[in-house]
Amino acid sequence: MDVRWEEEGWERLTRRTGRKRLPGWDCTVGLVVGDEAVLVVDPGSSVREGASLRAEAERLTGRRVTHIAFTHGHFDHVLGGAAFSGAEVYGAVGLDGELVAGREELRDGAVRQGLDPALAAEATDLLVPPRHLVSGEWTLDLGGVQVLLANVGPGHTHYDLAVFVPGERETVFCGDLVEESGEPQAGTDAVPAQWPAAMDRLLALGGEEALYVPGHGAVVDAAFVRAQRDALAARFGVSGSGTSPLSPGRPDA
Repeated sequence: MDVRWEEEGWERLTRRTGRKRLPGWDCTVGLVVGDEAVLVVDPGSSVREGASLRAEAERLTGRRVTHIAFTHGHFDHVLGGAAFSGAEVYGAVGLDGELVAGREELRDGAVRQGLDPALAAEATDLLVPPRHLVSGEWTLDLGGVQVLLANVGPGHTHYDLAVFVPGERETVFCGDLVEESGEPQAGTDAVPAQWPAAMDRLLALGGEEALYVPGHGAVVDAAFVRAQRDALAARFGVSGSGTSPLSPGRPDA
């Protein structure tokens, strides 16, 4: 147990990784600490929340946050990005265009899900799309640790990115490809026929002993991911035509 991290509301996972479950939508923010640089995975749902996360991360690490990774483009995972001035932003190839073209839809969806309209407007006005686009895999050297960004989608959305961190126990930040606190949510931008295959790629990245960090909920193991993968395959009829209708879900989170 790392008391200093817990005092800030963060869970220390390994020597290099940690995460925080945010109030409201129970969205997970990831933190990867290198000797020279710091990566935040999914920086919150508003500029105000992002600013708080940045201050906490920099107090915990003693370093400036230098990199941001978006696991996908839903509001609760991207709208805090503008608070991280100067950070290099990464996402799956195509996410930049989706965020820019869908700015109004992103704002309206955030408000429908309960974000204050003023905070939603501010965050979408200042929205920072990813400048670095991952089409396959991209390695970030943070100093003492090399982090792998992997374009594992489509699945939960058309643009799903996973973050793999090696170490004494590997950590995989899964975004909403995996959810623990409820059934995975499939909105209109989900690609159900390919979602189980995206989870297979997560398992191939991490292996049997990794920590898998869902977009929402508690940290899980490979057995949980595999069971959820099988449940999604059955739910979406992937073993058949792959055209089963989606269950109603949280469309914008």
